Amino acid sequence: MTAPKRHLSTRSEQGSISAFFAVLVPALLLVIGLAVDGGAKVAATQRANALADEAARAGGQALDIAAALTGEIRVDPTAAVAAAQDYLDRSGVAGTVTVVDGDTLRVTTTLTEPTTFLGLIGITTLTVEGAGTADLITDDEEAGP
Repeated sequence: MTAPKRHLSTRSEQGSISAFFAVLVPALLLVIGLAVDGGAKVAATQRANALADEAARAGGQALDIAAALTGEIRVDPTAAVAAAQDYLDRSGVAGTVTVVDGDTLRVTTTLTEPTTFLGLIGITTLTVEGAGTADLITDDEEAGP
């Protein structure tokens, strides 16, 4: 009768799983971080655009009261800028409001959001910008019937 064969383990493979996981786990965390924080950046960009649009709408409703009393319907550009800026201030959002070509109110916003996973590689915040515009009614003919 022959003795059963013994499987000899080789010491050269000890710890190879540890090295594999040492490389794999950080790579997986990076991929998860990109997915989670990338999604958060998309959501923050949508929010920045929505706030800019809402501020532009608020500014677009700033009618020239003196003209309205005489029957003219038009927006006061100075009041429109003030109303849009007030909306941004009340929302706690940084942004700029300008009148372009005398009849377009342009609002830009900037949001800074903290990251969840990307902080592991040194990226702690993501900054996004949004933009919105509103056409200002400048004379009675544009107001329509």
